[in-house]
Amino acid sequence: MSKLIVPDGYRSVLPVYETQTAIGVIKRSFEDNLAHALNLKRVSAPLFVDPQTGLNDNLNGVERPVEFDIKETQGNAQIVHSLAKWKRMALYQYGFPVGEGLYTDMNAVRRDEEMDNLHSIYVDQWDWEVVIDKESRNGAFLKKTVSAIVNAICDTADKIKAQYPALHVNLSRDVQFITTQQLEDDYPNLSPKERENACLKKHKTVFIMQIGGILKSGIKHDGRAPDYDDWTLNGDIVFWNDVLQCAFEISSMGIRVDSQSLDTQLTKANCDHRRELPFHKMLLEGKLPSAMGGGIGQSRLCMLMLEKAHVGEVQVSVWDEKTLAGCKAAGIVLL
Repeated sequence: MSKLIVPDGYRSVLPVYETQTAIGVIKRSFEDNLAHALNLKRVSAPLFVDPQTGLNDNLNGVERPVEFDIKETQGNAQIVHSLAKWKRMALYQYGFPVGEGLYTDMNAVRRDEEMDNLHSIYVDQWDWEVVIDKESRNGAFLKKTVSAIVNAICDTADKIKAQYPALHVNLSRDVQFITTQQLEDDYPNLSPKERENACLKKHKTVFIMQIGGILKSGIKHDGRAPDYDDWTLNGDIVFWNDVLQCAFEISSMGIRVDSQSLDTQLTKANCDHRRELPFHKMLLEGKLPSAMGGGIGQSRLCMLMLEKAHVGEVQVSVWDEKTLAGCKAAGIVLL
């Protein structure tokens, strides 16, 4: 079911025409900042993959991919949910050395996504992946990379504010690192999302670590596929959103599974059948490089920096009648 939040007295800072120009500035600037910070090369990416390869992101395992038949191959293809696994295979096939990586524009369709201010069935993000050595599979290296990404985001925010002085978004470079178990310990009577809101209201920029496993309470903080992130070495970059007064996730990322963590997580997630897929076989046999990667929401980043209340103000998608009527009544212009 769709859900719409209209902040009291909300009016877009920039009109539609200026918004389009500003989106371009943000995307070009951040791509350059990210590539420089993480030593990344831009590559082309697929819109769809062969479902038999195991390369599509299964998300939480219940979402239905958009699948279609292909006349010439007599087979099927799936529109990607993300490029979480494809990127690691690309690092291997393209021969990227340790310390270098790739980034790409990822466009996906998630038809089962609930619609609200932050979520659309259309997903656009920068997907990135870098080759690391086995010695870098640790929390210190993860935190260092997170800080580099946050600085790249803040540098971009500074540039857009200089070009559009009417914008006043204030993003903190001071990252608080906290695990999902620490969040549960600190806020035991709150839901996972309420914990994030309470934490972000206090700290403004937070990296929430170790997502995917079961907490002491017997629940997960959030779902995470078992075959790309190591659940002990991953997390979300989250900023406080002043417009919506809530925690605002910008990126999901982490150090990728090795053969041992993949073996463990496939069993925990009841996904042992994936062991026979080509991608998973290569991982279990240790043939793919050690890697770290993630996705950074393009529309999310533009929404945050341009102080927009709804993701539809910075991307074109399809919305239900309730959302369309509510936005029109509130003066929120959907593209």
